[in-house]
Amino acid sequence: MAKTAKMRLVELMILKEDIDTVIEFLGKAGNFQLQQGLELNSEFSNPDQEILQQLKEARSFLNVEDIDTDFLQKSEKPTDYDRILCQKLLSTVDNLRKREIAAGDELKRVEDSYKEAKSFANLKVPYSQLEHLSFLALRIGKIDPENFELLVQSVGNRAVIVPLGEDKSKILAATSKKGRFALDTILKEHGFITMEIPSDFKGVPQEVLAGLENQFTDCKKAFARIEEEKRNMARTHRDFLRKFLGAFSLGAQITLIENSLEATDLVYRMTGWIPEKDCHNVMTELDKLSKGRIAIRLYEPDEVPSVRSGAEKVPVKLQHGKLVGAFERMIFSYGSPAYGTVDPTPFVAIFFTMLFGIMFGDAGQGLVFLLAGILMALKIVKVGNWNKFAPVFMAIGCSSMVMGLLTGEFFATEGPLEGISLFLTGLFGEPHSPILEMKFWEGENALSIIFGIFGFTMAVGFVINSIGLIINFINKLAVKKIGSAFFGKTGLSGALFFWYVVIFALRLGFKHHSPTVFDWSFIGVTLLLSAFGEPLARKLDGEYPAIENGILSYLIGGIVELIEVLSTYLSNSISFVRVGAFALAHAVLGFIISKMVSIAPPSMGIVILVIGNGIVIVLEGMIVAIQVIRLQYYEFFSKFFNETGKEFKPFTFEYK
Repeated sequence: MAKTAKMRLVELMILKEDIDTVIEFLGKAGNFQLQQGLELNSEFSNPDQEILQQLKEARSFLNVEDIDTDFLQKSEKPTDYDRILCQKLLSTVDNLRKREIAAGDELKRVEDSYKEAKSFANLKVPYSQLEHLSFLALRIGKIDPENFELLVQSVGNRAVIVPLGEDKSKILAATSKKGRFALDTILKEHGFITMEIPSDFKGVPQEVLAGLENQFTDCKKAFARIEEEKRNMARTHRDFLRKFLGAFSLGAQITLIENSLEATDLVYRMTGWIPEKDCHNVMTELDKLSKGRIAIRLYEPDEVPSVRSGAEKVPVKLQHGKLVGAFERMIFSYGSPAYGTVDPTPFVAIFFTMLFGIMFGDAGQGLVFLLAGILMALKIVKVGNWNKFAPVFMAIGCSSMVMGLLTGEFFATEGPLEGISLFLTGLFGEPHSPILEMKFWEGENALSIIFGIFGFTMAVGFVINSIGLIINFINKLAVKKIGSAFFGKTGLSGALFFWYVVIFALRLGFKHHSPTVFDWSFIGVTLLLSAFGEPLARKLDGEYPAIENGILSYLIGGIVELIEVLSTYLSNSISFVRVGAFALAHAVLGFIISKMVSIAPPSMGIVILVIGNGIVIVLEGMIVAIQVIRLQYYEFFSKFFNETGKEFKPFTFEYK
């Protein structure tokens, strides 16, 4: 049975001249977890981080595609020559940015002036002449176009309102000198805002408009030339910019690690955890990189004082291939196994795949999951962090297809798989379709189908619960908690109680077995040891006193534990009935879709088939996945996940 990977604590004594090289190697190797945390003081300065920020702004300005962590892994820390070239590039980009801002501001100013001047197109004489008329009062300003008609109605014959643009947002209001106060009042009521007329506003509007139009055109051309220069710079300097982004991102992170280490003027001390299988290669490579100037010391976990005292947990690393490894996050989202215990990932992979297939049996819909997983694995379809779960999609797709083949369902129809079902069943007797009958609503065998499915899923649950109990027993022995391994709800006594009761019930139901004294004695003893075995467990584990809070508290706790043992094993077993319920519900949904297609016109039937299957794949697929995860967490993990470890998280270079 697979266990968590063996780990070693590594202590490195590194000369100052080699520290950057060592950190770069370990970060790219991705198998070294620092023992000490990254503690930085507020006065810490990171020049490479400051340059990196400028590079990010330059990349954004030039609209060059960003790099990612994979690109970063191929990068190298910046040299002094890189810093000189980078500063020249940043200076050039900064100069272009300033010119673009200035040109943009000038273009905006001229454009605004041009639009303002166009508003005066209806004036046929210079405004300077109109302004000094002795018998007229003129007001020029802005107004909400929606208020224009209301304003005209309000002033009536007391004033003349002239729109100064096509949208009527700017107006000229003229009235007699006597009526100017009344006009001002009405204008204010309608949201009129007076415009300041430039002192150099001379000549007729057409002349001003023509001059501003030419100026506006020149500014647009100048701005376009800068934009073209910007595009050329992006094409020319793209590779250099991306190279510098990778280099300075790497350099900034190396400096971050370096400043967190214990150090003297000449030597750095670096400690961390590493998988035992990687030790030889990593140590050999470090010796080569430092030309033998590095001191290396390895420790077994039991040799580390902080581990022996319980102050530090040994990091836990799980080692799997791509298929099983895709299920690891399901483990760590619940908790990390304790170091040196059984790795449950292979069991999770099997149980998750099997339970999903039972509840979601359709060959066509399973094929969709399989194809989705393949496209995600090939990165033809990219869905962020979900691409790493491509093997999970392929696994559940295959299990759904197998179950669909048994039930004869292909996109909620039975016709396409009928020939295969007849052929396969014909090899072992009389041909029939489907291989596994799920139509409990047809015929006289409804109860036998329902109870058969529920019985099968409860049997699957019995196996899963039992494996969880076995894992717990092995784990307790591995961490030298002998008492907890043999006594308690999930100890050997609880497991024997559970197994014997199930076998006893089956004998009563199918063999008409008559209960004996041994049956009741065995059940009673194992139950009592499960509920009241704490003192024995504490004594074997070396914990004192055996009864912590007095005999009365012990008896009350035992009674509560007795009830919990009975209720837990009962609920853990019955909980797997939901697997059969979802399998039957899936069959019913398929029947409903098939029935709707059969009674609808052919063209409409295709639409119903596509939409119906789409809803089932998305919604029911999500619900089934949640139910499977729930069964894993509450029925399987609860048997042995009573002590968690610390996940192995090696430091790696990441681009954010």
